[in-house]
Amino acid sequence: MADRSFHIAMYPWFALGHITPYVHMANKLAERGHKISFFLPPKTQHKVEAFNLHPHLITFIPITVPHVEGLPLGAETTNDVPFPLHPLIMTAMDLTKPDIEAYLRQLKPQFVFYDFTCWLPALTRRLGIKSVVYCIISSGTIGYLLSPARKTLEKGMIGSDLLEPPEGFPSSSIKLRAHEAQALAAVTTMDFGSGLSFVERQLMSLSDCDIIGFKTCREIEGPYGEYIGSQFGKPVIFAGPVVPNLPKIALERQWEKLLSKFQPKTMIFCAFGSECVLKEDQFQELVLGLELTGLPFLVALKPPMGAKTIESALPEGFQERLKGRGILHGGWVPQQLILRHRSVGYFVTHCGSGSLAEGMVSDCQLVLLPHVGDQIINARLMARDLKIGVEVEKGDEDGVFTKYDVCKAVKTVMDHDNELGNEVRTNHAKWKEFLLKPGLENSYMDDFVKQLHTLV
Repeated sequence: MADRSFHIAMYPWFALGHITPYVHMANKLAERGHKISFFLPPKTQHKVEAFNLHPHLITFIPITVPHVEGLPLGAETTNDVPFPLHPLIMTAMDLTKPDIEAYLRQLKPQFVFYDFTCWLPALTRRLGIKSVVYCIISSGTIGYLLSPARKTLEKGMIGSDLLEPPEGFPSSSIKLRAHEAQALAAVTTMDFGSGLSFVERQLMSLSDCDIIGFKTCREIEGPYGEYIGSQFGKPVIFAGPVVPNLPKIALERQWEKLLSKFQPKTMIFCAFGSECVLKEDQFQELVLGLELTGLPFLVALKPPMGAKTIESALPEGFQERLKGRGILHGGWVPQQLILRHRSVGYFVTHCGSGSLAEGMVSDCQLVLLPHVGDQIINARLMARDLKIGVEVEKGDEDGVFTKYDVCKAVKTVMDHDNELGNEVRTNHAKWKEFLLKPGLENSYMDDFVKQLHTLV
């Protein structure tokens, strides 16, 4: 191993789906003796403290989120506001620039890891600090949507542009439906804080940094990472799977008692991250589809649009029919611990990169139900490139799924007589074994640190 340790600052996008993987990465670096100064909003600290396995090396530094007109008082992360207000969270992050500069001058780290704060490279260059875009979004997604080959800043982007990959994109089974392409084009070009579009912000981040890092393996996304490196003229390094360590807490007694009532590997766990809010009709189709499987299930979702609680949005008679078999929870759940519980055998996921990483190293069979953004391309990579999960079918034009689509996907991964089900179970087991292979993660992390050494 390299003979000296680094001091690394981290400033991820204020979304739990980005902050949490950064904490996992901080743990892996701290295991090797590196010191981490982690900037995050004050109220978010308690949500991730249990994941800090090296408090003597990882220091959380609270950054006050400036108030921006239109943001609810006290809002700090994307979890606190609906999607249309996310650009205001970004604007608030941009306004923290003077505080971040003051901390960097005081702390004098060798590196800053960041993702959406596109102004950081110019700042770090002035201070003699190296900047690392550490991407939580998959390299397949970034390459497909944000490649300079698309010339989006010059030509703009409409849905039909995304029906084909950009020039030079690696051979892949990524295919978008018309409604997905339309939605992704709108998100990619939308204003994303301080008058910058999402694509402008990402292109600045990727063009101005010193090095691009991805939380994945060459074996899974190598060609996409290499494509991005060639497009942006930057070195690309892979951190490997960065398999999350279990938090320093056991599953609470209430969850243990609830889950232990069911037979091993019979339960469906359905969770869509900290932000996803379904339309009420789609929420009802989802729970009715789970009911149709005949299996017990735990649904951990935010209440759907227009509903104050998850229970108030349930179909008529649902709770009475499912008493003792269906568990519904509208708040946060310890996902990693639930996925490892002996009763849980199936994971219906929105395909956020953090959830997929946790699902891939569990024994749960994966049912893929993406909703927005990178989740869609993640689902295609999982279902078609790697063939380790089954995606819920949706209408080509409207993207709507039915209870029968949900039930069919779950039944496919359950059915030992189903050819596709057998293929995904076999592939999932193979990739799980690969990702947990002794020495794999250490090898990747050691190489990642070695590459950083070449920059200083």
